[in-house]
Amino acid sequence: MLRIINFLEAIIERLGIVARYSLLALVLLVASNVLLRYFFSISPVPLQELEWHLISPIALLGISYALKHRADVRVDVFYDRFSAKGRCLVDLLGAVMTIAIGAAIAWLGLAYTEQSWQLMEGSPDPGGLPYRYLLKAFIPLGFAALAIQGVADCLRALMGLMAPTKPSDGHEVRS
Repeated sequence: MLRIINFLEAIIERLGIVARYSLLALVLLVASNVLLRYFFSISPVPLQELEWHLISPIALLGISYALKHRADVRVDVFYDRFSAKGRCLVDLLGAVMTIAIGAAIAWLGLAYTEQSWQLMEGSPDPGGLPYRYLLKAFIPLGFAALAIQGVADCLRALMGLMAPTKPSDGHEVRS
């Protein structure tokens, strides 16, 4: 099972690299756009749209990457007080919900994206980018990646539930 988890998380890690480079490109693009406006009083529409478009891979691919690295937000009011098995059950429930939501939105996003591809949808703005259909492909891709990370988390939680429990002497050590 650990091999499957590592394989799935390797996919997410590679998608995270795409998100990181997209963020770097966005920073460079915004800086260049600001310099063009400041020094030359020009602001090309394609550069502005490209800025907007780069937010999609950052957000949609970055969600699963953040979940993999536990950079998500969780309120630990009760979680830390649960036993190891209790935490695994909570993690399992969260992973199942992640799979369901990710798979549902990825599935529903496919028709939306397919329609955009068939129309070869572009920007409605004069001089805008002609490939909006590519941008919409990140919707099912990003949520499928979220579902994949949910599967990895689900398997990890199941491994934790199947792990043998140590006899307790009544003194649980908490980190």
